[in-house]
Amino acid sequence: MALYGASTEYVLHSLIWLVENNEPVSSLDLAELQDIPAAFMAKLLPKLEKAGLLVASEGVRGGYSLARPASEISILAVVDVIEGRKSLFNCQEIRGRCALFAEDPPRWATQGVCGIHAAMLRAEQAMRHELTQITLADLAGQVRDKAPPDFIGDAQSWFDTRIKTRRGGAVRKNKSLKNKTTITRSS
Repeated sequence: MALYGASTEYVLHSLIWLVENNEPVSSLDLAELQDIPAAFMAKLLPKLEKAGLLVASEGVRGGYSLARPASEISILAVVDVIEGRKSLFNCQEIRGRCALFAEDPPRWATQGVCGIHAAMLRAEQAMRHELTQITLADLAGQVRDKAPPDFIGDAQSWFDTRIKTRRGGAVRKNKSLKNKTTITRSS
């Protein structure tokens, strides 16, 4: 079982596109670009806005933008908003339930922090520390470094086209046509 779910992955992938995009981007466009459920994005991005990580603007050219520079937004900040602050481990205090203790465990068995719990806390602290060290700018840089040179420009052109198309109300029409075409082809 994963500690962090699909919501975190969806949001992080989407936020990467906001790093170098000067215009607000709609949640629908972010979802469609990556084949992520639009309803998921529509629920998740307002959480980030409320937390002060995103700014929303309304209107035809509206959407979401980063509220501060990408180099100041850690992965941990995003994860904590989307997932809530989760503990890596929930100690059940099993050490005090040994059958040899009957109903009265000795003090030495239960005194202090459980060794297993302490190890898990150290691991959680290390993981959280690592996630504070990685920013959205770092993630966007990794994508930029890995992708062919034209990819980022092609993505920006895609977003620009979506904004122009949205002005004419054709984004949803185009999606409907695409869905009808897909349905017709598969029938």
